[in-house]
Amino acid sequence: MNAPAPATDLHGVRDARGRPLRDLRLSLIDACNFRCPYCMPADQVADDHGLSSAQRLTFDEIETLVRGFVRLGVNKLRLTGGEPLLRRRLPELISRLVRIPGLDDIALTTNGSLLAGQAQALRDAGLQRITVSLDALDPALFHKLSGGRGQLDTVLEGLAAARAAGFDPIKLNCVVQRGVNDDQIVPLVEFARAQGFVARFIEYMDVGTCNGWRRDRVVPSSEVHARIHARWPLRPLDAQYRGEVADRHAFVDGKGEVGFVSSVSAPFCGDCHRARVSADGLLFTCLFAARGHDLRPWLAGGDAALADHAATLWSQRADRYSELRGSAQASRRHVEMYLIGG
Repeated sequence: MNAPAPATDLHGVRDARGRPLRDLRLSLIDACNFRCPYCMPADQVADDHGLSSAQRLTFDEIETLVRGFVRLGVNKLRLTGGEPLLRRRLPELISRLVRIPGLDDIALTTNGSLLAGQAQALRDAGLQRITVSLDALDPALFHKLSGGRGQLDTVLEGLAAARAAGFDPIKLNCVVQRGVNDDQIVPLVEFARAQGFVARFIEYMDVGTCNGWRRDRVVPSSEVHARIHARWPLRPLDAQYRGEVADRHAFVDGKGEVGFVSSVSAPFCGDCHRARVSADGLLFTCLFAARGHDLRPWLAGGDAALADHAATLWSQRADRYSELRGSAQASRRHVEMYLIGG
């Protein structure tokens, strides 16, 4: 197809609600070695699920795509999955991405099960930050919440390796579900404080359609905050930038901080400046989008052509699902979390 004439400066692109584009979340692979019920439940997703290597974006395509999004103003990149550490030769990709001018921050979210053997290579390649999903510190519950695939000791070894490699701070993401793992809140905070990690508690969200989401399983961040504050007093911190996802609080005793992500009880759609791209090159303008836009036809034209097309798609974006949740306007169809990394 004929590529459109490239734009010269698209940093000022805004969506239909005036929101800029600053943060790209890129899935490297849609396969995962865990089967967490809120993301990739074992009874809904086959063990052999995963795109073929021919269907995934190549490293060349990924670099072109990221360069294109940087033209639009993106300066933060988060690599996700599935489980991104399943992507072969990942340090090679990171070493290419860190050389892109204008990209100030590259982070990765992982379940941590493969981290022990890769942490140093990722750090040496230039990866700046790591977030590890950790929903329980009880070994039996952790094993259950991973769909019977994960071992807590393996993840703890990965965290130790990441710290030894020089990653600091290391964030721990916990999706809290009432009656499932809400008894792990205090143990996780105690562990994070002792180890120098930053715990972040995420409200259970209705991402995708296969996780059987129920609102009565949502533990509001205000309740999580109250439980923690009763044990270790907290004080609020100012946001580091507009649109920051987590509401951050410091421990009054000076031993670090904790974060809360409240998409259900306190939606932050108004400041959302994040785009998501799946491993096969589909752009999703919202975590709760029903469909994606195929970017691959524009990648062959280079990063300028890709930027032009993505700018057009972003300018049409009007998503605000979390603000509409439960209303007649809210779509009931959502892309599955494991396809775009949450």
